[in-house]
Amino acid sequence: MSPIPVPKGRNLLHLRQRRLVLEFRPESANAFGAMLHPSMKITEILMTEHTVFQNLFDHLEATVPETKTLAVVKALAITMETLTRPHSKTEDELFIKPLEHYFDQIGHETTFHDEHELIERALAGVLKTKDLKLAKKLLLAAVLASRRHFDKEERIVFPMAERVLKAKTLTELGKQWRSKRNEKICPP
Repeated sequence: MSPIPVPKGRNLLHLRQRRLVLEFRPESANAFGAMLHPSMKITEILMTEHTVFQNLFDHLEATVPETKTLAVVKALAITMETLTRPHSKTEDELFIKPLEHYFDQIGHETTFHDEHELIERALAGVLKTKDLKLAKKLLLAAVLASRRHFDKEERIVFPMAERVLKAKTLTELGKQWRSKRNEKICPP
């Protein structure tokens, strides 16, 4: 089966030789970055991303239990992983690292990294399994772990960053986030 033609600027999920394929168009990915004001602090940017992800999680929680095929569950897991991986990586590099010594003081030195790894392992498990029921369970576990992780960041990490880092530093980290995201989304 040949792929369905994809209009420029659109993302599309389609079947190719009985395999589910997510076709990603990089030019459409810059839309989110373009919506962000240049003077946004990294805490505001990450909260905005969390809001988008919460909508994705709502959709997954509503869709996954009714899904009838393993291929669709795997495609949903790939979608979640593709969207959350850059968030997690950039968050670790730009935001968590400058705050690590504060995490040591409150006993969370490895918690955030461990939570990211737990989510990544659950999503990888979805892709490895051949069991539909297990795939659904793992994907929903990754969603729940992500929700808990975001909640902890919003209750502990973001307020702490606002207290201990200067507004200018948070804004500069926001600019670095934008720069890193543009590099990864649309390499030259």
